[in-house]
Amino acid sequence: MSGNRPLKRPDKKEKDDMKHSIRTRFTLIFIAIVALILMAMYGVNKYFLEDYYMDNKVEVLKEAYITIDKVILGIERDGKTLTGVIAEEFGKNMEDSKTVSSFRELNDNSNINIVMIDPEGNEIIAASREGDFLIDKLKLYIMSQSGTKEDSFTSPFFYRIRNIFDDRNLNVAGEFTFDFDPLENAENIYQNDFYRIQRTFDKRSNTAYLESWGYFTDGGTIFLMSMPVSLIHDSVDITNRFLLIVGIIVMVLGSIIVYVTTGIITRPINRLAKISEKMTALDFDARYEGKAEDEVGILGHSMNIMSERLEKTIAELKTANNQLIQDIGEKEKIDKMRRDFIANVSHELKTPIALIQGYAEGLTEGMAEDPESRDYYCSVIVDEAGKMNKMVKQLTSLNNLELGNDRTEFERFDIVGLIKSFLESQRLIIKKNEAKVELKAPEHAYVWADEFKIEEVLTNYFNNALNHLAGEREIVISVSEETAAETGKRQEEDILPEKRIIRVSVFNTGENIPEEDIEKIWDKFYKVDKARTRAYGGSGIGLSIVKAIMESHNQSCSVRNEKNGVEFDFTLDADK
Repeated sequence: MSGNRPLKRPDKKEKDDMKHSIRTRFTLIFIAIVALILMAMYGVNKYFLEDYYMDNKVEVLKEAYITIDKVILGIERDGKTLTGVIAEEFGKNMEDSKTVSSFRELNDNSNINIVMIDPEGNEIIAASREGDFLIDKLKLYIMSQSGTKEDSFTSPFFYRIRNIFDDRNLNVAGEFTFDFDPLENAENIYQNDFYRIQRTFDKRSNTAYLESWGYFTDGGTIFLMSMPVSLIHDSVDITNRFLLIVGIIVMVLGSIIVYVTTGIITRPINRLAKISEKMTALDFDARYEGKAEDEVGILGHSMNIMSERLEKTIAELKTANNQLIQDIGEKEKIDKMRRDFIANVSHELKTPIALIQGYAEGLTEGMAEDPESRDYYCSVIVDEAGKMNKMVKQLTSLNNLELGNDRTEFERFDIVGLIKSFLESQRLIIKKNEAKVELKAPEHAYVWADEFKIEEVLTNYFNNALNHLAGEREIVISVSEETAAETGKRQEEDILPEKRIIRVSVFNTGENIPEEDIEKIWDKFYKVDKARTRAYGGSGIGLSIVKAIMESHNQSCSVRNEKNGVEFDFTLDADK
């Protein structure tokens, strides 16, 4: 019975297998994927985000240039000037000024500060909170650029603007509030024939700017557009730190989710693994009971079919193996068995034949003339003939067993259930003999044996107990599980010490068997008390049949004297 086996602690190999389970591997794969994604995002942010950010801002300034240039060209086609249009629109309603609104839209959407100087030298603060500062900065850029021998911008307008500044007697060093050259640390990013885009750094505000300055395609309006940009290195560091924190949280939560969900997926696989482990131990009672129709369900149902076929095959192998064991040495025993059989039969038949002959002659010679005497003579003849018939049947059965003609068919059945059914059938005989019968057994005990022959063994033991019942008139039938080593039986080649055995014993209160007769009671026709044996019709063959049946099962039977009675027992194979 597998339920009585002690729980086995997992060894080192089993613990290592658990470490490398599918569930653990899926979780580790998820952690590795998240870690790789975090590393990739960190590298992209560190080495590519700044270039992408700057390229995006440069494109914004280019689009702003195109937008304003279209506005100025439209004004020029109408024969007006930008200063005049702004003055007109401001005079109406500053909020309704289309030109100013387009400039403010750029400021609001893209945070671009815009200042311009028209061809007449008029200063236009289109959209800026630091307009005067940017105007001065634009003038310095113009003065610095137009004073070079190799101008980047070839328009003669720069010279004309400088002349306007000179006409106004502007002292660059005194009028402008800069104590440094704004172009000294400017990093040129983009340039064409009309304008350039550069990156500068303002020490006052500790802020970097992208600046676009030059002139529009009308050939006269000079501009400066300034856009603050973040210190991208700091932003990347902050982004990466935030990404790391979020990534760790995602990794932890995701690992838990993956571990739990893979546990649900692998649970039926673990059940199949346990079933296969039981099948390895030849325990075919375990069955997969899942109802899923996926790959695991198909595998489980296939294992159920395989389990049934293996159980059937093992039963056939046990039968064949048992038959092979019986055939060993059979030829050497046949002659001796025949001689013993003839001698014993002749001896046992002498008495009943003599009685039948004597009483038959008495009837012939008229010794029993009255009906009562005739009935007695006839009853003796019938009784002796019945005993002879019973003995002949027993001898035939024993002879078949010893010669191996009666094949032992192994099957797996519940011995406790068989005993309960047998006792139910013997209820009237038990009552007639005034016996007290007790069964000590677990609820079930499955064995491998020939059920019909084991019932015959049980019948012989039980009848023997009833015929020798005395004292408290108690009969106790016990069923227990042991190992082959615990039975004290010397192991043969195919019987291991840990092999599981079911022991069935039948105890009855009464007189003990003399010690000198204990080993002989299994012999054919041996009787301890011949007078008592003959009184209940015994032939001395029953226990010989028991021994032959147990030998055909490759199992043992024995008898021992107890304090207040005698106990017979036999063993059966209980391994699954």
